[in-house]
Amino acid sequence: MKFIYCPPNFIKRIYNDFYWETGNNKILLTFDDGPTKELTEGILSLLNDLKIKALFFCVGENIKKYPNLTSDIISEGHRIGNHSYSHKRLNKLSEQQINFELDFTSELLLEKNSYEVKYFRPPYGRFNSLSRKIVKSKNLKTVMWSLLTWDFKKKYSKVKYAIENYLSSNSIVVLHDNRKSEKIIFDSIKLLNDTVLENGYEFGAAEECLK
Repeated sequence: MKFIYCPPNFIKRIYNDFYWETGNNKILLTFDDGPTKELTEGILSLLNDLKIKALFFCVGENIKKYPNLTSDIISEGHRIGNHSYSHKRLNKLSEQQINFELDFTSELLLEKNSYEVKYFRPPYGRFNSLSRKIVKSKNLKTVMWSLLTWDFKKKYSKVKYAIENYLSSNSIVVLHDNRKSEKIIFDSIKLLNDTVLENGYEFGAAEECLK
């Protein structure tokens, strides 16, 4: 399934075991696809300046390639979620393939970073009943979103429209630690922070937002 900016309510009702927004009226900032040598360090530096704690949904291949960057995310006080090993659409995979995508990523985090993962986000937001069942069997919490910024389309105007029109006090916001977002990611983070402050909202960390 694929959504535009904000998922429809009937989908949220059907998949009511997923997190679609926060439970504490705070905004949770999430990043998909990292870590990357081009962006992760800069994102962490900016988040530190803005005093924001985020949830990074990391791809297993990148965790394997950049264990030090993965460690940096953790040491800076952020949380990491499982975003599959190779970023394939889970609704196109067999049960065996889905198990590999999830298990190998979680095992990498445990082996290379001594980190036990709690959260999961399906690549491209694609899922089905089989992947839902498998994720639940592994005691992972599926975290979707209430605001997809479309930053990977490389158009700051599109991100600006999404944030200004769809941000709410309990939003789960998606940005990307991905080269596709390289030219606009830092401005997008600053815009989100400014909009949060202007509206009197506040950011929250994963463990308090996803209870």
